[in-house]
Amino acid sequence: MSRQIALLRGINVGGHNSFPKARQLELAGKLGFQDVSVLLQTGNLVFADPGTPPEETARVLHEAIGTELGLTVPVVVRTRDELAAAVAANPFPQAVPEPKSLHVTFLSAVPADTSRLDALDEAAFAPDRFRLIGRELYLWCPGGVGRSKLADTVSRAPLGVTATARNWNTVTKLLALADA
Repeated sequence: MSRQIALLRGINVGGHNSFPKARQLELAGKLGFQDVSVLLQTGNLVFADPGTPPEETARVLHEAIGTELGLTVPVVVRTRDELAAAVAANPFPQAVPEPKSLHVTFLSAVPADTSRLDALDEAAFAPDRFRLIGRELYLWCPGGVGRSKLADTVSRAPLGVTATARNWNTVTKLLALADA
């Protein structure tokens, strides 16, 4: 059975946008999603593909969260195959042994304007590196993302699309959950 993965940005982080796991499951059921699993409490839902395009699923979920909880929560959805392709496309395989140092930012669409990213002198941020591949922005910060000037700079680059990031541990766990 095909699966979709919904990535909600900013859920249950620092006491903001409270949306407990039980409530996430309840809302997903109310929307007709089936075979729903929630990974962690930070907005990672895996469910049977409802037969709608991921962009439509994202819109429906975003609107339902707004209506039901009064929260404005950006949502990005990938199919299982899209997530598997993002894992396979990882341009930094050397980072996999240290999965907390590797992050993927999932974008709602391919950015039309990448000039701010293109203008970055990546050598100035070494050893940190990034690559934009389609709708995924990969960020490798060997010293940790929390201390990375590149991570801060990349996260501020206006791409004009919805974006939400996950570390490599979460990305691979989501794929395993989608394959279960």
